Amino acid sequence: MDTPPDAQLAQSAALATELRALFGKLKRRLREQTGAGDLTPSQTSVLLRLEREGPATTSNLARLEGMRPQSMGAMIASLEAAGLVSGAPDPTDGRQTILSLTDACRKWFEEKRAARQDWLTRAFQARLSPAEQDQLMEAIVLLRRLVDD
Repeated sequence: MDTPPDAQLAQSAALATELRALFGKLKRRLREQTGAGDLTPSQTSVLLRLEREGPATTSNLARLEGMRPQSMGAMIASLEAAGLVSGAPDPTDGRQTILSLTDACRKWFEEKRAARQDWLTRAFQARLSPAEQDQLMEAIVLLRRLVDD
């Protein structure tokens, strides 16, 4: 027998609520493993953008992050002071500075990701049986269908 549309909608809504809460908690737990230090979410976002998309100017980063250039400038100054970002003159426009991640920042990202991966691997081993890990892999296939185009 088919499930009535109202029941399907209620089940989908409950599933969405549960997944959002669970993923939020998982994200917090993973963040706890790295001790993100004194970086704000905005600073982390800028660093991740530079990692993903490569070098950029302050004005370009401000536009992409939806910030005022002055605010981005202050943020970049603090990231430079922390040794996470460095600037070099733009070869085509000497008035601009091209910002990129430092080697120290890349190493920092690598260490943080390794710590999260290690915690999650150990949690799977300690809390889930091999059969449960197989079930989780099957669920991941379904979750990918939600987000892949």
